[in-house]
Amino acid sequence: MASKYKVQSSEVYIKNTDVPKNKLNITNSVQIHELEKELLTEAYEIFYDELNENTIFDETYFIELHRRTFEALYDWAGVYRDYNMSKGESLFCQGIYVKSSSKKIFKELEKENYLKDYEDKSKEDFAEKLAYYKCEINALHPFCELNGRITRLFFDMIALFNGYKYIDYSTVTPTEYIDAAIECVQFADSDGMKMIILNGLKK
Repeated sequence: MASKYKVQSSEVYIKNTDVPKNKLNITNSVQIHELEKELLTEAYEIFYDELNENTIFDETYFIELHRRTFEALYDWAGVYRDYNMSKGESLFCQGIYVKSSSKKIFKELEKENYLKDYEDKSKEDFAEKLAYYKCEINALHPFCELNGRITRLFFDMIALFNGYKYIDYSTVTPTEYIDAAIECVQFADSDGMKMIILNGLKK
């Protein structure tokens, strides 16, 4: 099976597969994805337990989510890519600009106190902010793999901090979610993602 991503570097995947090279030398796609799912489930428990009033949702925290979740499996866990990447018609941030673009996004997020002040504000305003930054990070796509899952974890922790449950995507079809994500990357339009998040936010 060919990689789902088009990348300039072929070092990430085992040749002619969508399986990333890994520390356990796993070559089976189903097995690697099941292990990724297990590691992510564990990460949710760990970061849930660590969440407190002093948690800062900055770039360091975001990178640490990826590194600590997947470092047992991948050497590149928590490491930003420096090569170009695309998926379908969507071209993500060019590799040479990933680090500087990330700094810009998280500087903007810092000015909004990392969205830590929305517990008593309207759900719609909160959903709009979550969608905007989710789209920005989605377009950045800073890691070799597992961007979507870590981005969800990141914003689930912000939602939890503000008194909500994890964002519920269960009523959204994969096609609807992908379409909203494509709108983010190709058209800088976060309206579709906003509606998905708004419907998924529950106290």
